Amino acid sequence: MSIIREYPERPFVGVGVVVLRGDEVLLVQRVKAPYKGQWSIPGGKQRLGETVMQAVHRELLEETGVKIEQPTLLDVVDVIVPDDNGNIQYHYTLVDYKAEWLSGECCSGDDADDIKWVTFDELSSLKLLEITKEIISKAFSNSTMK
Repeated sequence: MSIIREYPERPFVGVGVVVLRGDEVLLVQRVKAPYKGQWSIPGGKQRLGETVMQAVHRELLEETGVKIEQPTLLDVVDVIVPDDNGNIQYHYTLVDYKAEWLSGECCSGDDADDIKWVTFDELSSLKLLEITKEIISKAFSNSTMK
């Protein structure tokens, strides 16, 4: 079943997870619009009948091959992308989590062109949305407060 993502009648609920492994964070390069080609945290849309937590684990495993320890809620953000005429082309409500890497070697699924671990200092050299940088910074600052 194909879901129309452009010009939706309502927002889609999605999940994202900032996966930390020591001083590194896991990033994926987006293969789909919006923001195709940009680096982001792994995640995707929640399915009907699936809890948010189930979506976190499923999306992460499908997209990266990585498993995580118990995720904790980091933030909820809206991604609203208008077209040139001001009509809403995309609208996602994203529930973002932070988690520590548990196991799995990175292998990109069909939703990612590439996948890699990067240090916090390397983030500035990558094409990331400002909100993605903020979410990752929040995860790093929360992890150092343990």
